Amino acid sequence: MTQYQGSCFCGTVKFQVSGAPAAMGYCHCDSCRRWSAGPVNAFSLWPNESFQILSGADQVGEFHLTEKSYRKWCKQCGGHVFTDHPEWGLVDVYVANLPDLKFEPALHVHYQESVLPIRDGLPKMKDVPAEMGGSGETLPE
Repeated sequence: MTQYQGSCFCGTVKFQVSGAPAAMGYCHCDSCRRWSAGPVNAFSLWPNESFQILSGADQVGEFHLTEKSYRKWCKQCGGHVFTDHPEWGLVDVYVANLPDLKFEPALHVHYQESVLPIRDGLPKMKDVPAEMGGSGETLPE
């Protein structure tokens, strides 16, 4: 089984994901943009059982604005490391924190909130796929 290891900015929090991600893409929602301090956030979603903290679990801080996303960071360096999505049983590990993962985005989510239009031919979901509780609607590039 394929494994990818990552860490926070300073290396205190180390983690690993196993297997293949459930999805990869870009999120344009206001929350992800503000959390990542960028105009778009590259995500990789993993089943909870595929994710493991290897070291520094006691240094993981947590904040959640809503019950959908529990954002985690390193208490030492402030580096953002992952987000738990308990409603979906998935963990979003920020692509930048998995240096060996080949990023193969399949879609854009929350594109109605985009501040950086991207013309790459990928589907642009208004919110999220219907399977995840969204409208399933796509928007034009």
